[in-house]
Amino acid sequence: MPTRVERYLAHLDRLSGGRKPTFTPFPSTKPGLRGITAIVYRDHPEPGFITGLTYGLSLSGHPAWRRSTPELCITVRSADDAWAWAIAHLAERLRGGECHFGYGDIIGFGERVSEDSGMDSFALFAPAALEQDDFLGVDVGEELPVNITGCYPIHSSERRFIQDNGVKAFWELDWDPYDVTRAAVV
Repeated sequence: MPTRVERYLAHLDRLSGGRKPTFTPFPSTKPGLRGITAIVYRDHPEPGFITGLTYGLSLSGHPAWRRSTPELCITVRSADDAWAWAIAHLAERLRGGECHFGYGDIIGFGERVSEDSGMDSFALFAPAALEQDDFLGVDVGEELPVNITGCYPIHSSERRFIQDNGVKAFWELDWDPYDVTRAAVV
């Protein structure tokens, strides 16, 4: 019988067409919780992009997680693994009750994520690079499935706009969710 992590990785293998990822562990700073792993697929979904996902967030628990547990995903036009490492770092630091990692949440990173961008925050929503069947209800062999939550890099001014107007209002603006070098839209 495959383990939980084997089931999750098999799901990611199907999504990536068997492309081999790199794995970067982030040790736990929370007593009693395991670390988080950043899983990075280079040149996916196409050349010049990276797609990064977490594993370990869904193991931490939160009172709001009654139907599923989250793992995070980021897809950006960049060759810098720092984008995937940033979401793994945030997952490790904010799990265990501090953040429920739900759609509409916005999370400040506290500094620029990468040298190629001025972005320092993330908006959470459905992952644009995946089909709904691929990110909802991932069977990991437990009572609660995993839902993969998309992370979208944003500027500080955009974070304030979302706080004031909601994520839906931001989504309706003209911006490229994959472009980490774009100017702020608000």
